[in-house]
Amino acid sequence: MHQINMAIDKSSIKLYDCKDSKYIQIKQMSYIENGISKTWDIVSSHDSASILIHNIDNNSIIIVKQFRPAVFLRNNNGYMYELCAGLIDKENKTIDEIIKEEVLEECGYYAESVTKIAEFYSSVGTSGSKQSVFYTEVKNSQKIASGGGIDNECIEIIEIKVDEMQDFLKQDNITPSLGFSFMWFLSNKKAK
Repeated sequence: MHQINMAIDKSSIKLYDCKDSKYIQIKQMSYIENGISKTWDIVSSHDSASILIHNIDNNSIIIVKQFRPAVFLRNNNGYMYELCAGLIDKENKTIDEIIKEEVLEECGYYAESVTKIAEFYSSVGTSGSKQSVFYTEVKNSQKIASGGGIDNECIEIIEIKVDEMQDFLKQDNITPSLGFSFMWFLSNKKAK
């Protein structure tokens, strides 16, 4: 799998107000509920898609590990295990095309077909963004690139044997969509 040096220079970290972002917008909404005036702060963000990748030749699941600054602020670590994922921010591409592109960029596999297994809202208290979760099966012959992300992304590719999935869920640095997808796979796809 794709191994990278994953080290954050903690002395380089600076925190400042976000004045302009291509990823989020900070808004405030006022409304009346049951006759009471209320105000709510919202972080408007793009919807996203993630995908559970099953390598059927190796009987393994392909996930990624990457640094998440917002998590780092909470626990001083920030490295998360997650599904391969991306923002739905390309107007000229379908969600299926976007997630297939992410599989190639992050994990190096050509995903011939993808199946949507769920769609839900995440961060409902702040952003309300929607995440679509997909599933795909790949073979070793479909590994056509090294993966690891594009531009300056630092993404480590992790391969987990299907028989080790249940134990892997005990970690505290996994995302909800990874946990959901692992449980979906164990309930619906794993040979019984």
